[in-house]
Order: sequence, then C-alpha cells, then structure tokens
Amino acid sequence: MSDAEYQQSAASTEVPHHVAIIMDGNGRWASARGMPRVEGHRRGVEAVRRTIRAAGDLGIKIITIFSFSAENWSRPASEVGELMGLLRRFIRNDLAQLHESGVRVRIIGEREGLEPDIARLLTEAEELTRNNTNLTLVVAFNYGARQEIVRAARRAAQLVADGKLKPDDITLDSFAGFLDAPDLPDPDLIIRTSGEQRLSNFLLWQSAYSELVFVPTYWPDFDRAALEAAIDSFRQRERRFGGLVARTAS
Repeated sequence: MSDAEYQQSAASTEVPHHVAIIMDGNGRWASARGMPRVEGHRRGVEAVRRTIRAAGDLGIKIITIFSFSAENWSRPASEVGELMGLLRRFIRNDLAQLHESGVRVRIIGEREGLEPDIARLLTEAEELTRNNTNLTLVVAFNYGARQEIVRAARRAAQLVADGKLKPDDITLDSFAGFLDAPDLPDPDLIIRTSGEQRLSNFLLWQSAYSELVFVPTYWPDFDRAALEAAIDSFRQRERRFGGLVARTAS
C-alpha cells in the first residue's frame, strides 16, 4: 500500500493512540543466519529507528518498547554487556535526532541499582526531551510488570502507614496512580514479534483491555509494512471493554 493510500485509509478508521511492542527474536534472527546473537541485537536497534519513524508518520502518539526486562540480567554476562553498550550508543547517537523530531522519551522500570552512567543517560534523555509533543517514546528498561505492581503496592502501603491514605481509598483508579507512568493511557494495541504468544511480564496491569497482535516476523525484520499490517488487524477488532457496545479506548 502506498503512503497516500494508507493515509487515506487511516483518515477514515481508527489509528491506535498508544502502541506497545515486545521486540522479540533478535537472537533467533542471528542464529538463522549463522551470526552471533549480538548482531541480532544491533539489527534490532535499526528496527527501533524504523518503527519510531513509521509510528510518527502514521499518527500514533505513544509507542512503548520492551527494551530490557528485569529477567534479562540472567543472560550471559557478555550478552548483557553488549546490550548495555547498545543502549549507551543508541542514547548518545540518536537522542539529538529524537529531540529534533519532537519525540519525548519516557523511561519505566526500576532505576535503583543501575550502573551510574546508564542511570545518568536515562535521566538525560528524559530531561532533554521533556517538552516535546510530537510522539512519546516509552522505553521499558529493567522492567517487569509484576515488579511494577509490587512497587505501586509499596507506595500505597507507605502512604497508609504514614496516615496519609486510608485502605478504603485504594481503588482501581487510585492504585493505577502509583504505577511507573500513571499519566499515560493504557496501550490500545500490543504487538509481539517472533511468533511467541505471551506477554512475558510486560504491562500486565495496563494491558487488561489491549488488543494483542502476534506476528511471526523476527524483530530485526520488523518494518513499516509490518506495523501497518498490525494496525489493520487492530482496526478489525470490536473493542467493548467488558461491555456490550463497541467503543474506543478514549
């Protein structure tokens, strides 16, 4: 589909406001080509760049990427080191361009215990781009959804212990306010690449009514056409949010 045809289609049907992506398959992509796993991760960074550009072009306002999970620390130290190096280079090399393009960077996940230079880079990315409004890029780094929910419970419990909050005041809406990015809307669409069909501890609270699309493509091969196909699948869904009448997330 040409750009003009796609934009015409998008004008008459819903484009998801918030898309979240589980970027899976880097290692398998590399193994299938006889390459080291790190090469798959490098090509995965290129896919991130393509996807951010495509998301902005297609009118998506928020894109969340699962870049490094809390469980990924259990991988071999050499691979973890390579992944940290890729993160450092991505922020140092791409942050200026993201800022120039009006992209706001947000980070979710546990910051405590990170290497100081990594923590500084994450903070720098957020602070530099804080006032940008074209697109919000949420990077889930050192992130696990169960861990996020436990952090939120601790925050609420501390307020109760301090006498600033009553247990009966904790509702679905108020509890959501203790999550890592409470001001962001839940994802309308979650995409997972590589053919795996599970959430793998990603946005468990926020995904209660998200539409899920699983694609066989390994992440390094994900491109605008694959994103458009996932959005087309999203458009064919009837979103009832537990009710009887289909409605939009907004």
